[in-house]
Amino acid sequence: MIADPGRRTIFFLSDRTGITAEVLGNSLLTQFENFQFRRITIPFVDSPERVAEAVQEVNATAARESRRPIVFSSIVDVAMSAIIHREANALTLDLFQMFLTPLEQELGTPGVHAAGRSHGLANLHDYFTRMEAINFTQAHDDGATTRELDKAQVILVGVSRCGKTPTSLYLAMQFGVRAANFPLTPDDFAARKLPKSLGGYLDKLFGLTILPERLREIREERRPGSNYALLETCRQEVREAENLMQNARMPMLDTTSKSIEEIATTILHRAKLERHTY
Repeated sequence: MIADPGRRTIFFLSDRTGITAEVLGNSLLTQFENFQFRRITIPFVDSPERVAEAVQEVNATAARESRRPIVFSSIVDVAMSAIIHREANALTLDLFQMFLTPLEQELGTPGVHAAGRSHGLANLHDYFTRMEAINFTQAHDDGATTRELDKAQVILVGVSRCGKTPTSLYLAMQFGVRAANFPLTPDDFAARKLPKSLGGYLDKLFGLTILPERLREIREERRPGSNYALLETCRQEVREAENLMQNARMPMLDTTSKSIEEIATTILHRAKLERHTY
């Protein structure tokens, strides 16, 4: 079978979770807009048997599609990585060896070549910091509780469906940031002031806003035909929310055309938050 020239199969091979290979590999693939990529992740390729299985799947795909796949590999073990290079009918991009060898030469010492250093339990302090942040963020989602708000590193505020919850969870999961979030409601707009529970934490507040037209689209998917999703409702809530945020002099970010990653990174930078990366 002759493969569609605009479609390519991508493999992400890893001796651990595959997150490192996926993140860097997908970042590179975004530069090729005219292709459709079929992505396959094979994690825990950490033994000769698992390497053989992965190579077999790659080669079967190459034979079936009459075109070699592209492999992004983050396998640290040099011997197992060499087998993939030698036996896989694919363009193999070895992400670890590509960077690790020059680093070893520059630092004048070999790396430990141990699997799982970036997304495992190598640093228990950072790992438990992240777990604590995730638990904190889940407990403080959508104004569910005001207990221990003093422990929050940032408190996101904005109208319903402007991106507060996914951004909070991303901050917790990726950077170990304890993030709470509060919705601004019609009661707050009628009172023309922020919720009382936020009064003691003005220095931690960060406002999210969004274009009413985009907010209407998001709400319409959630509650079709409701007053909640009417464009006029969205316009009024966004206008009132922005007035409250401006009066409180809190930093504010328009989320309309930004990804969760962009929103979270902007908040980290502008709020000068300490991050725990993994």
